[in-house]
Amino acid sequence: MTEALRIVFAGTPDFAAEHLRALLDTPHQVIAVYSQPDRPAGRGQKLMPSPVKQLAVQHAIPVYQPQTLRDPTAQAELAALKPDLMVVVAYGLILPQVVLDTPRLGCINSHASLLPRWRGAAPIQRAIEAGDLESGVTVMQMEAGLDTGPMLLKVSTPIDAEDSGGSLHDRLASLGPAAVIEAIAGLASGTLKGQVQDDSLATYAHKLNKEEARIDWSRPAIELERLIRAFNPWPICHSTLNDAPLKVLGAQLGEGQGQPGQILSASKDGLSVACGVGALRLTRLQLPGGKALAFADLYNSRREQFAAGAVLL
Repeated sequence: MTEALRIVFAGTPDFAAEHLRALLDTPHQVIAVYSQPDRPAGRGQKLMPSPVKQLAVQHAIPVYQPQTLRDPTAQAELAALKPDLMVVVAYGLILPQVVLDTPRLGCINSHASLLPRWRGAAPIQRAIEAGDLESGVTVMQMEAGLDTGPMLLKVSTPIDAEDSGGSLHDRLASLGPAAVIEAIAGLASGTLKGQVQDDSLATYAHKLNKEEARIDWSRPAIELERLIRAFNPWPICHSTLNDAPLKVLGAQLGEGQGQPGQILSASKDGLSVACGVGALRLTRLQLPGGKALAFADLYNSRREQFAAGAVLL
């Protein structure tokens, strides 16, 4: 039987909360949770606790929210907990070496890529954007470098042609927790050893930003189709039609050619738009003040807005 460990969990978003939820169903004792400070959210900009903090509070687990773990006071608080292991999932703060050295078994991280590919902040979206055929979760022993530590365990999943950033996120969030629990068992028993990453194969998954979500119609259609899927549900690809913003949430490769951004045709099957190479058929759009709709619904009510020859900018 696996030794029951005293675990400190560090994470912030939904992806991390799924891991914490799974840990709470094991014999291990989650003695504390670390999460980023509450952030303003919604129209009222009220301070909102992270999904991980909300789950911890529900289970009466002490929550720590330091602005930084470089602070000696925060480091002393962690040391006083005397953890066997720290499990880190999308926490969002740098862990200095003194923190990495505090737990008896060190710190492990569940990262949403097949390392060493896609180290960094946005591995799920970058894998789709690049046209990768598979993704996965790597559980690694953490060290001071960014996602550079020895790999303990990997699980993989194909990236389907219809996968969005959201659907792949949800699938990896369901794969990661079991991998972490298996890795913890191996660490506790001393049977699991890390595999050093090949740095020459590493790629960097830059953080997403709204500026790169603006569609450059001079790019090939195949690249834009992947980008639209990768950036759904955030930051969502967008363009401009008749001086009004237009969000693009779904697209398929189409046929035809013309000036980049030019509407080639419109029907209930989609809005065909010329790209630098090839064309896209836009299938799901959102107009200002409206909800995201299938193009067939927009075409029925706003056909005149999508006349052939108009240009998306």
